Amino acid sequence: MRLPLQLPAPYERFKPDDDCMHEECGVFGIYTNGSGLDAAEAAYYGLFALQHRGQESAGVAVSRKGRIDCHKAMGLVSGRFNDGLGALKGCNLAIGHVRYSTTGDSLLANAQPLVVESPAGPLALAHNGNIINAKELREELEAEGVCFQTTIDSEVIAALIAKNSKEGLVESISLAMQRLKGSYALVLLTKDQIIGVRDPKGMRPLALGSLAGAYIIASESCAFDTIGAEFMRDVRPGEIVIAGRAGLKAHQAIHSTDTALCIFEYVYFARPDSDIDGISVHKARERAGELLAISSPADVDVVSAVPDSSLPAAMGYARQAGLPFIIALNKNRYMGRTFIEPSQDQRQMAVALKLSALKRNVRGKRVLLVDDSIVRGTTSKYIVTMLKTAGAKEVHLRISSPPVMHPCCFGIDTSSYEQLIGANHSVEEIRRFIGADSLSYLSIEDLHKTVEFAACNFCAACFNGKYPEDVSALIQRGGKHVLDR
Repeated sequence: MRLPLQLPAPYERFKPDDDCMHEECGVFGIYTNGSGLDAAEAAYYGLFALQHRGQESAGVAVSRKGRIDCHKAMGLVSGRFNDGLGALKGCNLAIGHVRYSTTGDSLLANAQPLVVESPAGPLALAHNGNIINAKELREELEAEGVCFQTTIDSEVIAALIAKNSKEGLVESISLAMQRLKGSYALVLLTKDQIIGVRDPKGMRPLALGSLAGAYIIASESCAFDTIGAEFMRDVRPGEIVIAGRAGLKAHQAIHSTDTALCIFEYVYFARPDSDIDGISVHKARERAGELLAISSPADVDVVSAVPDSSLPAAMGYARQAGLPFIIALNKNRYMGRTFIEPSQDQRQMAVALKLSALKRNVRGKRVLLVDDSIVRGTTSKYIVTMLKTAGAKEVHLRISSPPVMHPCCFGIDTSSYEQLIGANHSVEEIRRFIGADSLSYLSIEDLHKTVEFAACNFCAACFNGKYPEDVSALIQRGGKHVLDR
């Protein structure tokens, strides 16, 4: 069975790096089981589908003849990474990773998958999430003689698992899970198995898929669609799933009813064509727009969106309000990633290069613009100015989530209150700063209505400050994030 020769169209979102919420990573694993798929090639396509979850580095590890080979590169999956992929072909086991760093520097040495030696043999690991007690665990392991090669919390997980692996991998993973605090969705690779692990609170998503006898584990179900696989189910919080010659096995390592999936997956992080814990991301965003239209109407002519993650919410708003939906902003898809720039003028130039207004669509009109969130507000300010310069009579901004008011310690790169405009200013102050004619947010109550039939509970700490773990020692109002190490 051959994979498609053409890559799918990339899913892109317009957000400059210093003015958005960043998820940490995406993970992918496959056991082909004689299906005719090439594991390395399948991992490449899967990572391409998960590119929105991390753009700093990419990596694939394969198992062959009792050893693990790995290829990693900085940048996008479609870039330099492809150059070394051919050497990994011809295997039936592979895992992959795309990274955005929240702990540890953005260096090739910190790219994943990580490969470690253990009493059970070589082991590769890819991790999405953030371990909030990694510092303490690292110090404990170093005192026991463990030498670390990277500065990332993922290596602490690998070291914990390797430490007890002579007891069996499932047992060693279970023991590690009892020590880890924070968020983690893992895929692991051994000489003859892939293993998926989800933290007991289910903070990060992880799903199972299948294709012609092959088993796939990925951060999002959209990765299955890319290779023609079928979604089976979500990995349960606290569950370990193993795919190998014996088929698919599952072990509930930790039973927990106190689940806390990051609700921002539905707001921004996940692709709209993914289903997470029983909820369509696209439908959740559409519902957010509908509820926003009910709670925050406006006397306008047209509705539009900041591409791409806000499109479903904008369409939901337009449909509920009985207003025409238009494309007001065009995105240059050949720009690549918009990196942090050293000055505000350069940031604005980067925005201008990647986004432009459709003058004929907005001239003389009162435009209602839907966006998913506001972090710093600088991008929103520039977009409002851009639309008014293009001739829009009025620009009314509607946000399909509540104000982001609290930092996150569980894999989202918002390290301090100072970075969050919503934590320091009223809605009216933000409106004046942005220059919009009106500004409204979705309420936290309505946000929960968009996912009310999910098979889990949610963490909404970035909105309401109610953290699923005690993080009081990690966050300082007016200070530096303690996890920056």
